[in-house]
Amino acid sequence: MTELPRLSKKIASIAESATLKVDAKAKALQAEGRPVISYAAGEPDFPTPEHIVDAARAALDDPRNFRYTAAAGLPELREAVAAKTARDSGWEVPASQVIVTNGGKQAVYQAFQVLLDPGDEVLLPAPYWTTYPEAIQLADGKAVEVFAGADQGYKVTVDQLEAARTPRTKVLLFVSPSNPTGAVYSPEETRAIGEWAEANGLWVVADEIYQNLVYDGVKALSIVEAVPALQDRAILVNGVAKTYAMTGWRLGWMVGPADVIKGAANLQSHLTSNINNIAQRAAIAALTGPQQPIEDMRRAFDRRRRLIVEELNLVPGFNCPTPEGAFYAYVDVTGALGKAYRGVTPTTSLELADLILSEAEVAAVPGEAFGPSGYLRFSYALGDEALVEGIRRIQALLSE
Repeated sequence: MTELPRLSKKIASIAESATLKVDAKAKALQAEGRPVISYAAGEPDFPTPEHIVDAARAALDDPRNFRYTAAAGLPELREAVAAKTARDSGWEVPASQVIVTNGGKQAVYQAFQVLLDPGDEVLLPAPYWTTYPEAIQLADGKAVEVFAGADQGYKVTVDQLEAARTPRTKVLLFVSPSNPTGAVYSPEETRAIGEWAEANGLWVVADEIYQNLVYDGVKALSIVEAVPALQDRAILVNGVAKTYAMTGWRLGWMVGPADVIKGAANLQSHLTSNINNIAQRAAIAALTGPQQPIEDMRRAFDRRRRLIVEELNLVPGFNCPTPEGAFYAYVDVTGALGKAYRGVTPTTSLELADLILSEAEVAAVPGEAFGPSGYLRFSYALGDEALVEGIRRIQALLSE
């Protein structure tokens, strides 16, 4: 009898999240007693603000939260998300055009499931977050990478997008601020890209998870605010994880046209049903409660941002543009490749990351996780002392 494959081709082809893999390796080494400093995980080191935790505690005293609720989310939370979308993204939407998801990842997954048929193409600006190409592939779509390096501030141009567009192109993924680069498109750049997408009849999936983590007076203008005509063909994905230090609460959302949200709600009704009600109550407090703790965290990230960029640019062969958003520094390390360090000559950023981990006990994510080789991503969402110590270990190693 012919033995059938144990796993489907679709699932067997999925790669493990590179960022989580590096972070897990760093934590395993730490558990062995090694003094590893990890810049791998995109996770704020701050505790969730107390008023948010208090709301969760109070929710535990209400038996209503122990029951099934609507798959699309609690009405109060959908209203709060709609208000945030109007405030921060310039899009006035009713709560019916919001669906609450199990973290931003589920929103990304569902967005592509709702939009893509087999063979549909998605323009994917690179460097990109590791989950995007996998989510596109799971929806039977094809990711078409459009790369912008450090010389472009990691931002693609309309000309590059147009060169990559084909008759099968259906969706543009737009991320500003960016993970992994921290790049923020200017209002003019955002408007130009949005007008190009609208003129060509494309859908836009805009990941705005970092929109409130910006610096130097920069505004991350939403593409649907820059080009309101896109609102009928746009999906916004967002969540509380990064801005509110709530990564473990697993609370995200998607906003879009009524038919898209209805389709996503149908999918979610079979996929996960409603999101944890305690987390939903906490998210309501996050979006509607005091925002000063959030501003305090943003200012701390800003201080660390300036510090890490200064230190990284002192490493021989490193070129680190100053990010304007999120909490990542994305370093062009091509100048450090092809040289011998303690008997090892790395020729790729993956090999360099392995060398730095083994010899300096510092974990960073190689560029291969986000697109082309030649780069390292450092998250500066960790304490100031560890931040400086880790980079100085790298300085010492690569100066030998």
